[in-house]
Amino acid sequence: RFLIKGGLAGAAVYVAYDQGLLGSGTQGAEALKRAQETLPPAIREWTKYLGWELPPTPKFDFSLSDSWNKGVHTVMSALSVAPTRACEYTREGWKYVKDLVK
Repeated sequence: RFLIKGGLAGAAVYVAYDQGLLGSGTQGAEALKRAQETLPPAIREWTKYLGWELPPTPKFDFSLSDSWNKGVHTVMSALSVAPTRACEYTREGWKYVKDLVK
């Protein structure tokens, strides 16, 4: 059982590497485009073969690289203001403690 699961996991990693999903960002984007072009016709063919009817797939206008870049910019801007904010919060905390002690 363990060997079967390990073999399936290894095969999945090999296929991901072979298709370029584990490479650079451009290779990953190209692999995603190929998958978006290939999967819907294959799924339609299998559903016709099996006699199933699936709803149409939704269209997404989503750019993974734009979302990644926005996340990186957000994290970097938060890290750049962190020392200033830490000083401000420390100053406010000391002020609060001094007011409590009075």
